[in-house]
Amino acid sequence: MTKTLVILAAGMGSRYGGLKQLDQLGPSDEAILEYSVYDALRAGFNKIIFIIRRDFADEFKELIGPKFNDLAEIVYCYQELDHLPTGFECPEGREKPWGTGHALLSTIDTIKNPFLIINADDFYGLESFKLASTMIDSWEDSEEEKCGIVTFELAQTLSQNGTVSRGVCKKSSKNTLSDITETHGLVQKGDKIVDEDGNEFDAKTPVSMNMWCMSASMLAHYEAAFIEFLSAQLNTPKSEFYIPSVIDELIKNKQADCDIIESPCKWFGVTYKEDKQDVIDALQEAVDQHIYPPSLHI
Repeated sequence: MTKTLVILAAGMGSRYGGLKQLDQLGPSDEAILEYSVYDALRAGFNKIIFIIRRDFADEFKELIGPKFNDLAEIVYCYQELDHLPTGFECPEGREKPWGTGHALLSTIDTIKNPFLIINADDFYGLESFKLASTMIDSWEDSEEEKCGIVTFELAQTLSQNGTVSRGVCKKSSKNTLSDITETHGLVQKGDKIVDEDGNEFDAKTPVSMNMWCMSASMLAHYEAAFIEFLSAQLNTPKSEFYIPSVIDELIKNKQADCDIIESPCKWFGVTYKEDKQDVIDALQEAVDQHIYPPSLHI
């Protein structure tokens, strides 16, 4: 069975100030996404799709591609502003990408099997990939459309250097996702976690870090939803089409169930420039604890 990992690596890193998906943070100059691929391979994934932009494609392929070409099938897809459905044209002056849902649609001719999609600049941990792999395995004999999410405890996903936005998840009585709400300005204040409106959250609140599992047939819903999005938002300069919004809509319309599994792992990533040293230290600690080898590519 082909088990596909899709990595969202086309971001512009505006808050970070550079291509954080290629920033070398590991003790042997590994990027965070290299740890994700390493863990995914150990969890049974055997096809890797990198979604990138053409303006840094050569650099990406030179730095990342050769490290994994002999370990898995490697595919590159490109998120491009003018890659829109028939009848739509990119507005003049638009620079901001159309969002993660649009990036996912760049893979539509490549994905034929269940897949896991993640962010390039987030560290998820081996156990998270094992949970995702197990979820996909459980769908193998099903002809139904399937989707699922691996969530993290909110307290394990905060930055010490500023506020963050997270998709706050709620579970149904069937242990499926019942609601996901994009929540902004989350920060630790003393012994409390609050959002921009002062609402308090339990430390163990499950949140999304964009670790979604889906059957290939789910992409048809994204095609239809993107057309609806463009019909309403085409000329809104900063509008974005997100992966969770489609799943949330399907859940609320009772068109799909979304499995939910909670990861025990601590997330870390580089939202801000100041997060960089924290990530370097965390990766070195993981190496010191023999969770990872000193170099992922020996």
